[in-house]
Amino acid sequence: MKKMNWTEYYSEHTKYRKEVEAGELEQYIGETVQIHGMVYKIRKMSDFAFVLLRTKRSIVQCIYSREYSTFPLEQLQEESAVRMTAKVIAEERSRMGYELQLLSAEVLSLPEEISPIVINNKKVDTSLENLLNYRPVTLRNEKERAVFKLQEGICRAFREFLYKEGFTEIHTPKIVAEGAEGGANIFKLDYFGKQAYLAQSPQFYKQMMVGVFERVFEIAPVFRAEKHDTARHLNEYTSVDFEMGFIESFEEIMQMETGMLAFTMQYLQMHYELELALLKVQLPEITSIPAVKFMEAKELVAKAYQREIRDVSDFEPEEEKLLCELIKKKTGSEFVFVTHYPSAKRPFYAKECGENPEETLSFDLLFRGLEVTTGGQRIHNYREQVEKMERRGMKVEAFESYLMMHKAGMPPHGGLGLGLERLTGRLLGQENVRYAALFPRDMNRVTP
Repeated sequence: MKKMNWTEYYSEHTKYRKEVEAGELEQYIGETVQIHGMVYKIRKMSDFAFVLLRTKRSIVQCIYSREYSTFPLEQLQEESAVRMTAKVIAEERSRMGYELQLLSAEVLSLPEEISPIVINNKKVDTSLENLLNYRPVTLRNEKERAVFKLQEGICRAFREFLYKEGFTEIHTPKIVAEGAEGGANIFKLDYFGKQAYLAQSPQFYKQMMVGVFERVFEIAPVFRAEKHDTARHLNEYTSVDFEMGFIESFEEIMQMETGMLAFTMQYLQMHYELELALLKVQLPEITSIPAVKFMEAKELVAKAYQREIRDVSDFEPEEEKLLCELIKKKTGSEFVFVTHYPSAKRPFYAKECGENPEETLSFDLLFRGLEVTTGGQRIHNYREQVEKMERRGMKVEAFESYLMMHKAGMPPHGGLGLGLERLTGRLLGQENVRYAALFPRDMNRVTP
C-alpha cells in the first residue's frame, strides 16, 4: 500500500469538498463559492439587506439584492442553518476586506421559536444568571464564543510548550479511593457499594507517573465540594497540571511555568489575533516573574497599605489583590510568585524547608489580583513521607497504593496545578470566573 504524506492526504481528502471555509474566502475574490453557516443577523435596507453569516470562527458579511439574489429574503430567518452560493467581492469597508453577494440559498433548518435572549448584538445584554441559564444559545454570540476559542488557544499553547520540554500527556482517574488534598471539600459517591470520591486533583497519579515518564502533564476536570458561592470559586473546574522529576529546587518548577506562560502569550498573539481584537485583550508581557516569600509579602502589603495582618497562615483575597498592585508598580509585572507557604496550610506531601520545617518549598502564582496556580516540591523519600503523615494523625495504611511509589524509589520531584478558568478570566478582565467556564458548576447550578 502506498504511503501518503500529509499534503497528499489533505489534497485527496478535500478534492471532493464543494464548500469553502470562511478563512479561505480571501483566496476566492472574484469567484463563486458555496459556504454554510447560521444566519446571525439580517439588517434590511431600502433596496438590499445585510445578511451576517455565523461560521465556526468568524462572522461573514453577505449582501442580499434582488439584482442578483434568486430567492426571496423572507426565506431566511435568524438562527436558521443555511448553505449558500455566493460571489466573493473585494470590499475595503468590510472588516474582512471582502463581502459575499448572495446568489442562492438552501435552508437546512429553521428555529422553532424566537430566542428569549438577543444574541446578535456586540454584547449579550443580560444578567449573568440569564447568560448561564440560556448557555446553549448565548454562547452563539460572537464575543461569548470567542472567550472559549481563546481558551482553546491557551490549552494548545500549554500542550505545545510542554511537549517541546519533554513532557508526556497522561489521563488519570476521576473516581478515586482517597482525596489528594484531604479535608471536607470532597464529593463522595457510592461506587458499587463502596465509598469513593471525585478527584480533587490528579496529584497522586501524576507523582506516580514521574517514576515512569519523568515529566508528565494533564489538562482535565477536578472537583471541589467547597461551599463557596463567590466570584472566584467553581465546584468543577479545569486544572492544568504538570509534574517533573530530577529537580534540584522547587524554583525549577516556577521557571518552567514562567516559560510556559511566556510562550502562551506569544502563541495567542500569533494564532488568535481575531479573538484578541474582538475581546480587546491586553496580553501581559512576560520575561521573568518576581518572587517574594509568604511572610515578606504579607508584611509588604501591611506596610504599604496600613493593613493589620490578621491571618498569618494564608493570604486573604484582598491581600492578593493589593500585592499584585504593589508588584506591578515596583516591577511592571502582572504576575508574582509567593513562596514558602506555612506547612500547616499545605498538603501532607509538600516538602518542608530543611532550615525551617514550618515553611514548605511551595508557591502560589498570583495574576492580576488572583491566585491562579499552586505548586511546589513533593516529599520523595518514603520514611520522610510516612513520618509527616503520622505527625498529622493520618492513617498511613489508607494510602498504601500512593506510598508504593515511595517504597519503590522516587527522584526529587515537584509540580503545579493551574486553574484554566481563573487564568482565562484574569486575561480577559472578567470579574466572575463563571464567565470563563463553558457550563459552570457551582453550589446552585448543575444545568444546562
